[in-house]
Amino acid sequence: MSNLLANYAWYELVGSVTLVVAVLFCYWYINTIIKAPHYNVTNKQKTYFFIAVGLFCLVKGTPFDVIADDYLISALVLQLSVMSFVAVPLFILSLPVEYLSVFFWRHKRAKIARMIFAHPWPLAVVFNGLVTLFLIPSIFDIIHANAWLQFLYEVLLITFAFLTWWIIIQPSRDIADHSYFMRVAYVFFTALFLMPIGIFLLVVQDPLYTAYMDVAGELLPALSAVYDQQLAGAVLKVLQLSSYSFALFYLLKMWGLNEWENEGEVDDDKRVVQGIVIQLNDRNKRKKGRKR
Repeated sequence: MSNLLANYAWYELVGSVTLVVAVLFCYWYINTIIKAPHYNVTNKQKTYFFIAVGLFCLVKGTPFDVIADDYLISALVLQLSVMSFVAVPLFILSLPVEYLSVFFWRHKRAKIARMIFAHPWPLAVVFNGLVTLFLIPSIFDIIHANAWLQFLYEVLLITFAFLTWWIIIQPSRDIADHSYFMRVAYVFFTALFLMPIGIFLLVVQDPLYTAYMDVAGELLPALSAVYDQQLAGAVLKVLQLSSYSFALFYLLKMWGLNEWENEGEVDDDKRVVQGIVIQLNDRNKRKKGRKR
């Protein structure tokens, strides 16, 4: 491996642009959010942020980026999966509610955000469609052959990953206020959308990606081109399903707590009993009034 990487310049191995971006992000977060007296930033949120930035640097600012671009399709899929299914949700979780309220308060961007998040299903379709299209061999070869095109495609992919995870996490109800049922269904169906391309990579028995065919086995002799793309399919499904499983568990937990807190609460025309909303008619309302 060291002999192969010796052919690259130091700035290609270090990823200086990535490190500059990471430093700017840290500077912004520390000075704009952590040091601000009116934001209640927890230690957990700080941890989420720096883990997200650390993962971004690890997959994009180290020799791993060279391996992903030139040697292993599985490394490239791991790179994109870490950013889309791990770093992005951690970054969203690191933002305090107070900051989001100030950021969107009475601003044109709030109207744009509400308009976007009012239609969550197209966001999921576009995000999963971008991932699927990127891994279709004929399209991948075109994108991968042009560094700028691949950069723009990855930016677009991460942008829609951010929008999709915003719907799931819903850090601010001022911008998006979807029910727990809708978000649970959203996670479930979003997890299904990437099944076809993941299974396709796992079962195919012929090398598909021409950019990696000539270098197959150079980095890891036991990893042929076919095994490499099968590993890519496994990496995609493991990281995607793991992140969505955590999200699903959290949503179901919070949904249960929310129903428990609302147990027995009465509005003018409804009562919540064991998580079931019972609509009160005029007769029930009169009985309720007499009992009081």
